[in-house]
Amino acid sequence: LLSDKTRLVAITHTSNVLGTVNPIKEIAAIAHEAGAKILVDAAQAIAHTKVNVKELGVDFLAFSGHKMYAPTGIGVLWGKRELLEAMPPFMGGGEMIDHVTLEHTTYGALPYKFEAGTPNYVGSAALASAIDFMDSIGIENIHAHEEMLLKYATEKLNQIDRVHIIGNAPEKSGIISFVVDGAHHYDIGLMLDKMGIAVRTGHHCAEPIMTRFGISGTVRISFAVYNTTEEIDIFIEALKKILNLLR
Repeated sequence: LLSDKTRLVAITHTSNVLGTVNPIKEIAAIAHEAGAKILVDAAQAIAHTKVNVKELGVDFLAFSGHKMYAPTGIGVLWGKRELLEAMPPFMGGGEMIDHVTLEHTTYGALPYKFEAGTPNYVGSAALASAIDFMDSIGIENIHAHEEMLLKYATEKLNQIDRVHIIGNAPEKSGIISFVVDGAHHYDIGLMLDKMGIAVRTGHHCAEPIMTRFGISGTVRISFAVYNTTEEIDIFIEALKKILNLLR
């Protein structure tokens, strides 16, 4: 896919469908060798594992707050200073200018030239609180806890006939997508919801992956720092009951 015309490679750090953790450091090196910059979507990674932009060697990295216990409407774009300084602003408004005349405009320094208008003060404060919350636990502790849950749930699901896990990469985050022989993912999701269990069903905004596996969608379970093995046991028993009904 790379050629001398490629200017930017955009890739996810961790798949929100399969949980697969991509080899970003290696991909960044390949992109740079081709003369391209690399932008990483770390929304699915930032709350679950350590992300170090310098170690990864990327040019840009973005993530949303709502994936890390903050509200919606707030996020972060990190970029190398020299690249951000060379980029023009994409939106006009208050606080993003340095000086304006009828003939000429100069823009503010970073990050202000990209932050036009009234900032999202509430979202910023909430994101800071979410970061403090995660720091109080420690990202290494969060990662270890979720890895334990992933292993536990994978073993339990593999013991159920008709259940097939989609995506078994050696390095995964706390996500499991699966399909069930003879049962539609939407039906399973609705019935789990009636039992008070929250899962995601469908193509997860990633239809090409569904096409790759020849399926219309999956049931997806995902883990966070507050989940427990007891909750997984409840989910497994609920799923077994549903499968008995959907024969």
